[in-house]
Amino acid sequence: MTISEPSTPPRRGVLVTGASRGVGAEVARVFASVCGDRVAVHYRSSRAEAEAVAAGLEGDGHTVVQGDLADPQQVERLVGEAAAALGRIDVLVNNAALFAEDPSTQGRRLDLSVEHSSYEDWVQGWRRTTDVNLLGTANVTYLVARHMMEVDPAHDLPRGRIVTVGSRGAYRGEPQVPAYGASKAGVHAMTQSLAVALAPHGIACVGIAPGFIATDMGAAVLDGPQGDAVRAQSPFGRVATPQEVAAAVMTLAEPGAEWASGAIVDFNGASYLH
Repeated sequence: MTISEPSTPPRRGVLVTGASRGVGAEVARVFASVCGDRVAVHYRSSRAEAEAVAAGLEGDGHTVVQGDLADPQQVERLVGEAAAALGRIDVLVNNAALFAEDPSTQGRRLDLSVEHSSYEDWVQGWRRTTDVNLLGTANVTYLVARHMMEVDPAHDLPRGRIVTVGSRGAYRGEPQVPAYGASKAGVHAMTQSLAVALAPHGIACVGIAPGFIATDMGAAVLDGPQGDAVRAQSPFGRVATPQEVAAAVMTLAEPGAEWASGAIVDFNGASYLH
């Protein structure tokens, strides 16, 4: 009698949007290192950073794709390139988003509150934020979901997993940048609607709503005079690390996590309860 070797789980294809830095980069790393998956690292403008992330991933078969999520044609191209490079997209992680960006100042954050913003800034800020965070995310999700429906997965893999990164701000509010909170509330609602619509096709959709995260972009706040107040929002006295968020995203995308579909998972260290 021969004893067969345990089979190795098939390597999935994973598309992570906004993966050139911060949480997205950590998500790419954890899927590659822990799961052995092939990852498409998406970026908008930080090509060198995205290529560095991809080059540092464990394993092989990784790729880099570029596109501005505010442009539907670029979204269609980047999803097509990711699918062609990976063979199949088994997992989509919708991570890309902007808070309040002024393109003329290389990403400087704006105060887009009613009190301090001009009407012109208000209109432009809402348009850009919703074009990327909500409409761009919706377009990526549509294209990947159709791909998952049309291309069969490898044996023993579910047809698809879609994890969308929302925000505590959808519930708690973002008074300085209400467009951001509104866009994240929109992606929460989209996730739940699609969880119902795509379940008959075997595709599970789940959202995660982090609070403040200790990324390089958040360092200015955490190292400044507001840092202690931000950390004190959680009874743990700290904020989340990108690695913690990435590990949670990975868990929600597992083949066995199907029954979480439709949930928006609070991930804020008890800093906001509702």
